[in-house]
Amino acid sequence: MRVLGLMSGTSADGVEAVLAEFSGNPKQPKWSLINFSSLPYPKILRERIIAAGQKSRFSSKEWLDLVEAITEVHFEAARACDPKGLSELVGCHGQTIWHRPPCEGQRGASLQLLQAPLLAQLMKCPVVHDFRAADLALGGHGAPLVPTLDSALFGRVTGWRAILNLGGIANLTLIPPNTGPDRFASVLGWDCGPGNTLIDFAVQKITNGKLSFDQDGLIAARGSPNEEILDCWLKEPFFQKAPPKSTGREQFGRLDLENRLSQIKSISDEDLISTLTAFSAAVVAKELDNLHSRNLIRPIELLVAGGGCRNPALLDQIIRRCRGLRVASIEQNGIAVQSREALAFALLAWWHILKHPGNSTAITGASRSGVLGMIVNPV
Repeated sequence: MRVLGLMSGTSADGVEAVLAEFSGNPKQPKWSLINFSSLPYPKILRERIIAAGQKSRFSSKEWLDLVEAITEVHFEAARACDPKGLSELVGCHGQTIWHRPPCEGQRGASLQLLQAPLLAQLMKCPVVHDFRAADLALGGHGAPLVPTLDSALFGRVTGWRAILNLGGIANLTLIPPNTGPDRFASVLGWDCGPGNTLIDFAVQKITNGKLSFDQDGLIAARGSPNEEILDCWLKEPFFQKAPPKSTGREQFGRLDLENRLSQIKSISDEDLISTLTAFSAAVVAKELDNLHSRNLIRPIELLVAGGGCRNPALLDQIIRRCRGLRVASIEQNGIAVQSREALAFALLAWWHILKHPGNSTAITGASRSGVLGMIVNPV
């Protein structure tokens, strides 16, 4: 089946689109990538999306205009990726605005904006969406969902392998080996902490909005990280928690950046961006180091995906701090660095049609696995 996957992450850079074909065993599908494309959000729309997730007050009309604009950009991205209309099904994540993990007796919830019926009508094709809701209803975090699909898409090697996504939030997938006693282990995955989000907010702050992110890591490269403050930040409760765990801009957003700045008496702009870049790498290294305390084996390789792959300063910090791992881009597996999640949601949509479970209790903490997503057909 030919499926179009659409994804916009917490960075709210834009919409990634993938057209892929799936067949065979859903657990180990045969798949081929037909096309992929990326469509940035218009600057004003991106600012509105980020503001919506940072406690700005919107009127009912503004919320309606926002979700409609998001849907229209998703349609434009889909049309750019699949101009001939080859797709038989669409899997669309929508735009996350707010994510609340389950905590202290409060159930989890997650808000992704999308007018799925409108998208289905524009595409003239069924759309599967709202993938997180079923897992949340089963007591899970509803995130991350991609690790389960990583195993199906990338397969296993002779040792544990890790996949790191550097979006707004950094998250890890651990895939067991294909031989030895660990071959019966479950695929694991969780959110590590900030990826690009704090770096982006800090760049916007020091440039008064002239820059939205650290292009090619040039600002960070001119500075030096403050290791003392990094050691302090790594002692925060979130980084001591064992999985399952999930997070987002709600925790690592503008307010969090301001709190961190208040802890630093004096620092240059370059050293600030360098410190935040090193922080994103350090939280990943800490999670990998913590595997020993969970009686797990460190992976032999780390495949890196997401927009953060385009930041050489961030990649350099990851290589330096994640010692003993072979670090490489997922592009060596034939997937563009920003296409992995769109491909994963295409696969989730295909799994929905096949009634194949899309979540993992070992990853999200849900009481059981289940079929994810809701399907909307064009009228």
